[in-house]
Amino acid sequence: MPVNNISFPNAPLEAMKSLNNMNNNQTMPVQAEKSFGELLKTAINEVNSTQLQSDAATASLVRGDNIDLHNVMISAQKASITLQAALEVRNKAVEAYQEIMRMQM
Repeated sequence: MPVNNISFPNAPLEAMKSLNNMNNNQTMPVQAEKSFGELLKTAINEVNSTQLQSDAATASLVRGDNIDLHNVMISAQKASITLQAALEVRNKAVEAYQEIMRMQM
């Protein structure tokens, strides 16, 4: 029984089509995807970008430029949250690696 009327706001249309193809016992087309290294590099660059934006806003406030304090604090919190999220992902990846290494063959 195919599921057709479910919508996911962040899911690409191609992924939904491939799920429908799996349900219809059709073969899925091979799609070029980013490697894990590229995804990791992109995520690290995004964390770095938020850190740089926070630093620029703080420096602008210190220089006395026309910037609101609440905007500086918001950018600092965004940078902090993205860094904490990246650290948690790293911790989970290390934990998973350690668990795999403990497995007996």
